[in-house]
Amino acid sequence: MLGFLKEPVVVTAKINVNLVALTVMGLMSRLWGLCYPRAVVFDEVYYGQFVSLYMKRIFFVDDSGPPFGHMLLALGGYLGGFDGNFLWNRIGAEYSMNVPVWSLRLLPALAGALCVPLAYQILVELHFSHCAALGAALLILLENSLITQSRFMLLESILIFFILLAVLSYLKFYNLQKHSAFSGSWWFWLVLTGVACSCAVGVKYMGLFTYMLLLATAGLHFWHMIGDQNLSNVSLLCHFLARGLALIIIPMGLYLSFFYVHLALLYRSGPHDQIMTSAFQASLEGGLARITQGQPLEVAYGSQITLRNVLGKPMQCWLHSHTNTYPIRYENGRGSSHQQQVTCYPFKDVNNWWIVKDPGMQQLVVSNPPRPVRHGHIVQLVHGITTRYLNTHDVAAPLSPHSQEVSCYIDYNISMPAQNLWRVEIVNRESDTDVWKTILSEVRFVHVNTSAVLKASGVIGASLPEWGYRQLEVVGEKLSKGYHQSMVWNVEEHRYGKSQEQKEREVELHSPTQMDISKNLSFMAKFTELQWKILTLKNEDTEHKYSSSALDWITMDTNIAYWLHPTSGAQIHLLGNVATWASANTAALVYLCLSLWYLLRRRRKIYDIPEDAWQLWVSAGGICAGGWAVNYLPFFLMEKTLFLYHYLPAVTFQILLIPVVLQHLSDHLCRSVLLKSMFSALLVGWFSSVYFVYCTFSPVTYGQPALPPTELRALRWKDTWNILIRKQ
Repeated sequence: MLGFLKEPVVVTAKINVNLVALTVMGLMSRLWGLCYPRAVVFDEVYYGQFVSLYMKRIFFVDDSGPPFGHMLLALGGYLGGFDGNFLWNRIGAEYSMNVPVWSLRLLPALAGALCVPLAYQILVELHFSHCAALGAALLILLENSLITQSRFMLLESILIFFILLAVLSYLKFYNLQKHSAFSGSWWFWLVLTGVACSCAVGVKYMGLFTYMLLLATAGLHFWHMIGDQNLSNVSLLCHFLARGLALIIIPMGLYLSFFYVHLALLYRSGPHDQIMTSAFQASLEGGLARITQGQPLEVAYGSQITLRNVLGKPMQCWLHSHTNTYPIRYENGRGSSHQQQVTCYPFKDVNNWWIVKDPGMQQLVVSNPPRPVRHGHIVQLVHGITTRYLNTHDVAAPLSPHSQEVSCYIDYNISMPAQNLWRVEIVNRESDTDVWKTILSEVRFVHVNTSAVLKASGVIGASLPEWGYRQLEVVGEKLSKGYHQSMVWNVEEHRYGKSQEQKEREVELHSPTQMDISKNLSFMAKFTELQWKILTLKNEDTEHKYSSSALDWITMDTNIAYWLHPTSGAQIHLLGNVATWASANTAALVYLCLSLWYLLRRRRKIYDIPEDAWQLWVSAGGICAGGWAVNYLPFFLMEKTLFLYHYLPAVTFQILLIPVVLQHLSDHLCRSVLLKSMFSALLVGWFSSVYFVYCTFSPVTYGQPALPPTELRALRWKDTWNILIRKQ
């Protein structure tokens, strides 16, 4: 029974020495001296703030993209024991001893290092020679810009890693298609393709470009499968469902999981809360939750409320009034009603309180039992401090003459009667009998007499002059189809009024039954709101010293100074390998010209290369040239501040195109032995130039050694490069 123990257990494995050597070299090039400089480098000042907020579990919103990349950077900080205590306020600031610099920079460096073997494997899976694959990997290894970007707490190297992993996974899946469909390895690489695409999108939305490319490629391949008569309808359906599951359903689920983890980690209130809705804010620990805890859920007649405008940008504000009146005449000569001003005020204030009154009754307290206000009910809104009624009429607003003025009515005993009835319309209602709820309900107030809608026009326009204390204008906007968020309000603070006397009402306190708003806000509601904020929240784009245009990237007419030593000439720049970038541009041009030539000749039934070589040329171009195009051309349509590092995913694909073109030229255009020998000699000389440029610019890639001013001037190969030279 134990006879098998008489023989030794032998395990055999195939080891690709090329792959191992490339991985080791990639790790050495990215991990060497990773803690240097021990100071904040360029956008580390930006991402570091988010890492600190993760460590402290404080909620934030970053309009640059989804949270997965930030979470990976925070993971490095967590593994290094970072407590989040560091002031990220200045590039070049020295890190304190509690900041684990090596851990924070580790994951981007590992991702950058692994891009080297990934490049090798992609060329192998495209059915190019191991020599061409080795060339592609070495070009990625010696690319100065990729080294610089991967050695700091930045996201581009992580993005490129997932992009290349997605491409490699799809190629491996596709190559298994004919002989091992639905096998374990087939499923593994198909699912990994979707997972890698989702991770790429989760790091930065630039990952969508490669994701769309792979979806289009998968769609084209499936279209060809439909024409295969050897596949049954059932088999085609299974293939379709498998691709839909792995390339669409799983990535969507994984993308949602990034936000789920993000929201689970960041449960504390923070400085970014204000751009979120009241319901979202109330779901966070501290902040608004401390104020709203224990509030009544249902708004009733007699409720004392504050009304927050839902739009919340460029700043949040609350419906507000004060004793001051509109001037009799504005500066442009137009007249006003001289009624009490109503504004939208961006700070919490006692004058933000209003009382919901039943027009048919005089009392300003909540009855027992409370009578809830429902969708469609008519109410009057009484200003809590001045006890004047919210009113609008056919008088032009101060800043928006096409809209009606909104005021608190003062009876001047003239022919201007009060018009203070408002219909409550719950925008997010589930039925027409819904009750108006604290925080959760988004409502519009429609004026009964004129059908105008209460709108915080100042949120999207200018603020009032000095007579209005620079507060934001509120108007009555004529009812139209659809609505803007500036017309929508929600109750943020709420208590049941108990005192009919004005003085007592101003100081009354409350202690209603506890009500946890956070339980009423689902993950999908929070995800939808956060996703919308990320997509629509735009910081003001300002011209940056190192910003550039997409045209500058191809010829590398720009650079970015990442760090400068405070005393020596040591510095770090984002600069590409000039020889590699020039070769990549040449390869792209050659590929385009040859492709057009071949297409024209094939149209005339002239076939210069075998059919399998043509298919190889097209498929490799679809991945490499296509990857460059989809990651580069969209930037011409973007209205945002652009930097050289935005081009790195595109140039990575373009670099992969170089060995594709070189092998094609060697195999099909260099037909004689002499030509092949000359071509090989040129390749050696060309690659030597790539290595020479890498070594020349290594001091400003790694930041050491510090170079004297004369050598720094020698590195300014282009007048547009901003190499920093200290005055002697």
